[in-house]
Amino acid sequence: MAAQAQQETAVVPVHDSVRDREIRVEQEHLDRVYRRLEEKISEAEFLMRDAAQRGHVGTPGALAERDAQVFRAGVHLNRLHHEYEDFLFGRIDLLLGKDGKKGPDGAYTAVEPAEGAVRPDNTADIAETLHIGRIGVLDEDYAPLVIDWRAPAAAPFYRSTPVDPGRVVRRRVIRSKGRRVQSVEDDLMRPELTAALDGRELAVIGDGALMAALGQARTHTMRDIVASIQAEQDLVIRAPAASVTYVEGGPGTGKTAVALHRAAYLLYQDRRRYAGGILIVSPTPLLVAYTEGVLPSLGEEGQVAIRAIGSLVDGAEATVYDSPAVARIKGSYRMLKVLRKAARGALELNDSPRRLRVVAFGRRLELEAEELAGIRRTALGGTAPVNLLRPRARKLLLDALWERSGAGSRHTDPELAAELRSSFDEDITSEDDFTAFLGAWWPELTPAAVLDAMADERRLGRWARRILNPGEVRKLARALQRDGRSVHDIAMLDELQAILGAPARPRKKREIDPLDQLTGLEELMPVREETQRERAERLAQERVEYAHVIVDEAQDLTPMQWRMVGRRGRHATWTIVGDPAQSSWSDPDEAAQARDEALGTRPRRRFELTVNYRNPAEIAGLAAKVLALAMPGSESPRAVRSTGVEPRFAVAGETLGATVRAEAARLLERVDGMVGVVVAMRRREEARRWLDGLGDRVVALGSLEAKGLEYDATVVVSPAEIADESPAGLRVLYVALTRATQQLTVVSAERDEPDAEGVPDLLRD
Repeated sequence: MAAQAQQETAVVPVHDSVRDREIRVEQEHLDRVYRRLEEKISEAEFLMRDAAQRGHVGTPGALAERDAQVFRAGVHLNRLHHEYEDFLFGRIDLLLGKDGKKGPDGAYTAVEPAEGAVRPDNTADIAETLHIGRIGVLDEDYAPLVIDWRAPAAAPFYRSTPVDPGRVVRRRVIRSKGRRVQSVEDDLMRPELTAALDGRELAVIGDGALMAALGQARTHTMRDIVASIQAEQDLVIRAPAASVTYVEGGPGTGKTAVALHRAAYLLYQDRRRYAGGILIVSPTPLLVAYTEGVLPSLGEEGQVAIRAIGSLVDGAEATVYDSPAVARIKGSYRMLKVLRKAARGALELNDSPRRLRVVAFGRRLELEAEELAGIRRTALGGTAPVNLLRPRARKLLLDALWERSGAGSRHTDPELAAELRSSFDEDITSEDDFTAFLGAWWPELTPAAVLDAMADERRLGRWARRILNPGEVRKLARALQRDGRSVHDIAMLDELQAILGAPARPRKKREIDPLDQLTGLEELMPVREETQRERAERLAQERVEYAHVIVDEAQDLTPMQWRMVGRRGRHATWTIVGDPAQSSWSDPDEAAQARDEALGTRPRRRFELTVNYRNPAEIAGLAAKVLALAMPGSESPRAVRSTGVEPRFAVAGETLGATVRAEAARLLERVDGMVGVVVAMRRREEARRWLDGLGDRVVALGSLEAKGLEYDATVVVSPAEIADESPAGLRVLYVALTRATQQLTVVSAERDEPDAEGVPDLLRD
């Protein structure tokens, strides 16, 4: 969400007209790029037709020239077609460089600005603008319309920071869908400058607008603060990656943005090392959407995967929320023991046969229930996943039948005995009765089937005996009976996948492109090469481990979720981003133990971000009262600006919904950007109905959904309800109160016990 610009002590909002104008500017450039791409496609198609006509010339030299031309044109055309959509994602605006030489892509090669590029009064002109994308595109005069992200000229997009900006003044991330630009988000590398582009002051959208205003403030104190922000963040972005990097910081310190730019920096610095992929884990889908706007896709290998914690398991997606009590059960380490017992107990489901009868060497052989149970216990004594223990169980069954047959005493010669045993095994395993028995007695289990089996309260009670108490068994079983999976179910599914194991899935055959079947081309290119996009999608589907893992809002991960994330980074380096004061998990010590197990013995490096440049001091001061209750002795990050606008307090009238709607409508008139209405999780759907018809600039959020997001203004509804949701409720309330960049309204309900001024009990001095 866009932060707002500030001049000294007053926040000046970034008007929609400025944002819309900048989107139109990028749209015009994108339209020009697509027109040029269409021209290049037409040229490639002409070459294909021309090459096909050369087939009428019968000399070997002409045929070879034809095939080579068809091949080159086909590859080029194929690439243009498959990189046609959503390929433009960035832009940098540069000062005049020291070196006036141009590289092969038409961009200037200078890294540092020329002397005099910045005038004594801290003004400057933008000398060059480069757009960054998946492939390079030149115009008719061979000037760059788009720079390939791998080209040297694109390096400043990834490497530039405010401490070491080089020639970069503004870095812009462009989000588009199809041929339409959706949004832009800026970072200012030189916030102290007043830069002009084509005679107009350089516009800055998003968090960069706030940094620009802070940097251009007239006081030396404010400039010193900006320098400290930049130094803190730069240390994190450029920290070596050969270990675990911890980044801690309170609300508004820029933890998420710093972590994302670190991912881009690491990948561009050492592309080969991180070809194994970078995984970024965010706590909610809403934060994933924000994250994708800050960090675009980085090329053909699908290196960066951005996933919500509820989307880490392929084929499963979190769509419902658990109550805090159920979440504590599902996320606890105790669930590991329950799942292991459930995975083995599920073998007995579906009327598992209690007797095995087969015929071998003309004799009927039987194994009764007690013997079968003993064989199963022996087989499960191994350490392999349950599904992969089936061959062992099969062998143990055959051993028991062989012993029952008495055939082992027929021969004293080892070779004859071995031959007889082999014949016996072949005879047994070729029987349909034995095959059917094995399939029913040791079925191939799926994580979803085991989790569904746990929804039976009586059965779950057996599996969870001496692990969960009866009340917890009842709550867990009922939660598993409803439709949809929760974010905590996803971690259990992943754990079950590790406990059960699964056979390898066959690779899908790639389709043959009709383009490759043109005359002569199939001889040179019998199977079409994967496109960059296809390779990225396939690698993303097949990849189960990554070279670097970034965990955002790490303080919220449960022990079971840490185990899930840890499996994806067994050999990775890590960046862990979080704030203990914002943790929504009720047992931080248990989570810390699971985190340390996931990270192993890797050395740790810690950084702390201390400056809050999101919240004005008036809002930060109110939130600090809750932090003092939630974590006595903790210090809030230092707020660096003041708006003079104190938080507003309102008391619900006849209906809570009408009051909240009125306060949201009031804020919509006072800010130009988004308004977030934060309620207790159980009121999410109700709150959306309250706001119906107010437009798309207002959004209702559950308290746990607000993590990591920011809005121009927020309405926090009933602090007492949020605080009472869970043992971590006060920390969750602290998060809710720190989402606003400009204005905050707190609406009290009856449980809040407001005073005469409407201030709820939790927020009074």
